[in-house]
Amino acid sequence: MSLFALIFALLLEQLHPLSSRKSLYGWLSAYANFFEHHFNAGEQRHGKVAWLLAVMPLLLVAALLYWLLYRAHPLFAFAFNVLVLYLTMGFRQFSHYFTDIHSALRDGELDKARSLLAAWRGEPAHELNAEEIARVTIEQALLSSHRNVFGVIVWFVLFSVLGLGGAAGALLYRLGQFLRARWGDKKKDELGLFGNFARRAFHLLEWLPTRLTAMTFAIVGDFEDTVYCWRTQAASWPDEAAGILLASGAGALGVRLGMPIPQGGLPFDRPELGIGDDADADFMQSTIGLVWRSVVFWLILLLLLTLASLLG
Repeated sequence: MSLFALIFALLLEQLHPLSSRKSLYGWLSAYANFFEHHFNAGEQRHGKVAWLLAVMPLLLVAALLYWLLYRAHPLFAFAFNVLVLYLTMGFRQFSHYFTDIHSALRDGELDKARSLLAAWRGEPAHELNAEEIARVTIEQALLSSHRNVFGVIVWFVLFSVLGLGGAAGALLYRLGQFLRARWGDKKKDELGLFGNFARRAFHLLEWLPTRLTAMTFAIVGDFEDTVYCWRTQAASWPDEAAGILLASGAGALGVRLGMPIPQGGLPFDRPELGIGDDADADFMQSTIGLVWRSVVFWLILLLLLTLASLLG
């Protein structure tokens, strides 16, 4: 059931991308703001209470609803899983930026590529040259594919195996990610210690999915270079999870990522990740191939596990 729910959700998102996702994020923002407004007194324990009250009731509702639908008919529970995956997972949440930037670089439209990248990352990109745009875009695509697809799949499957309904797992991961962005990434002078728990909670949620994604990059890409870059370079990146994903992705592709980029007229220092050639539009195309090979690998693995369970 988990395998088919994932396939249906991916196909549905490709055929009919969700057009109302901004409304969904608007609702989530209001939801997070409610708990922040009523619980934030600048202390870490307040952030912990707010996170638990914001996340746990929704997980319980999702698990209970799945159980009730399954009791009524398994197809109803299947449809519920597909719906939640459709809302929480998918390439179309970021792929249009990547595709448009790739096309702009191919056509030599540097200013257009810069504006698209700035809109995607929310940071200025007018100082970047073509190679730097390709490099940063590949980095962003690797991170986005993990956080919008692979991380959701891992928690969906884990909750399915535990019999809690995969929808609750997908919801847990995306809520954890959203609250980390809303509370954990803000500066201390804005929230005090309130966002610490959201940051630590998502760090725990990311631990297993990050490593599974990196292992997949190694299997479907250049295995030796992936393992080498992961072991020797990932720790140099400020964010542990992002460092593992970017280093393994760079090794799998045979491209150099990271490295300084201009920011505000000065070079913004970043560690070098990967070994091989400088990034360009061709490597952007290779990135698409790497991500889709990873998806296919995971689906095949789930198929084999499903067959083994049925035969057992």
